[in-house]
Amino acid sequence: MNPSSLAALRHRLPELKLLTEPADLEHYGRDWTRRWTPAPLAIAQPASVEEVQTIVCWANEHGVALVPSGGRTGLSGGAVAAHGELVVSLDRMNRVLGFDAIDRTLTVQPGLALEAVHNAAREHGLIYPVDFGARGSCQIGGNIATNAGGIRVIRYGNTRNWIAGIKVITGTGELLDLNRGLIKNATGYDLRHLFIGSEGTLGIVVEATLALTDTPPPSQVMLLAIPHMDALMQVFGACRARLSLSAFEFFTDRALHHVAAHGAQKPFAESSPYYVVTEFDAAGEAQQSEALSVFEHCLENGWVSDGVISQSEAQARSLWRLREGITESLAPHKPYKNDISVRIAVVPAFLHAMQDLLTREYPHFDVVWFGHIGDGNLHINIVKPAEVDYAVFIAECERVTDLMCEVLARHGGSISAEHGIGLVKKPYLASARSAADIALMRGIRAVLDPNGIMNPGKLF
Repeated sequence: MNPSSLAALRHRLPELKLLTEPADLEHYGRDWTRRWTPAPLAIAQPASVEEVQTIVCWANEHGVALVPSGGRTGLSGGAVAAHGELVVSLDRMNRVLGFDAIDRTLTVQPGLALEAVHNAAREHGLIYPVDFGARGSCQIGGNIATNAGGIRVIRYGNTRNWIAGIKVITGTGELLDLNRGLIKNATGYDLRHLFIGSEGTLGIVVEATLALTDTPPPSQVMLLAIPHMDALMQVFGACRARLSLSAFEFFTDRALHHVAAHGAQKPFAESSPYYVVTEFDAAGEAQQSEALSVFEHCLENGWVSDGVISQSEAQARSLWRLREGITESLAPHKPYKNDISVRIAVVPAFLHAMQDLLTREYPHFDVVWFGHIGDGNLHINIVKPAEVDYAVFIAECERVTDLMCEVLARHGGSISAEHGIGLVKKPYLASARSAADIALMRGIRAVLDPNGIMNPGKLF
């Protein structure tokens, strides 16, 4: 890379906002992993589809790698720029472009924050149902690039379920308009789904048409203290059978410890090794009474030791904070993160296998579990002891991740449930995908990005 290349970009797009200050390079060159030293060439902030397309064409001509950038809240290093890449930040492409009341779709630019999407849908009496704790900072383009899941997958599914159409700029600079909001479209391969979850390795999302749905009925949140691991799935079964669930999340006492240290209030006088927070429809007295009956049934069977049901929106938010605040509370400790999944039916056996592995391999490390029991997704966070060198810590965690991959393979699981492969999980891709799978993925990438400029070094 030479200075004349960047000068050529400035000449071609004189109105393009380009950032080169050290603080900007550091800010936009990393994501939440904090494991790599950011070293981008510059930060480009296009304001239009045409500018993105011109940037991609310039990058091909000059052999410059591009790193698409949204809110950078990912945990797999997918948005890291550590080798002189040009970061393409979509921050300025953050508008709602249109709403269709008949189709019930919202068309937006990729830099719109998820929370802003929620607000825009709410203005029309509808909701965009995908949700997670980083809603205020993550962007819809990044959500699409990672097929983000979140806390209500049990009812609504992943991001993929709600993308009615997308426009993307491929690695060759072509603009593709995929599916165009159609509900039925049997015209060959649905290329839309190639780009959803592709982590920016095939192209850059420049517009998305999002499907919306009805506002759900009033809900309540119930927090339960769980005395032992086997009870988790018993409680899930009881709640799923008798309540209309939108979320079922669990976390451990160590997770609660960190959230409480970060300012949250502990919910019960006595501590418990596990906790569940679940959200369910509670539109009438009958449903609220059923929730209380479920709690009493679990209590009688020894599956829970304490519990509380929210009586106001403020209390519901307070209970949700115990779960949603975990990642933020751990961030200062720079934890090593595993984001894994198995089929729901396999969760009990997998939990025991993982507990045995982690107890044996991490005898002196603080291991923080939480996750989405209702969809089989578990997050395992390893907190670095202050006295341990960071490089030594990472090496030890990677050694254990190799062992974890063996457990996942035995249970038919995935090394990445919702944060993608990026840089962090790249060494373990072959544990979850066959050689034939990977060869086909490489072939697809070669067609859509023949010069390898789109987020190189990620995924493969």
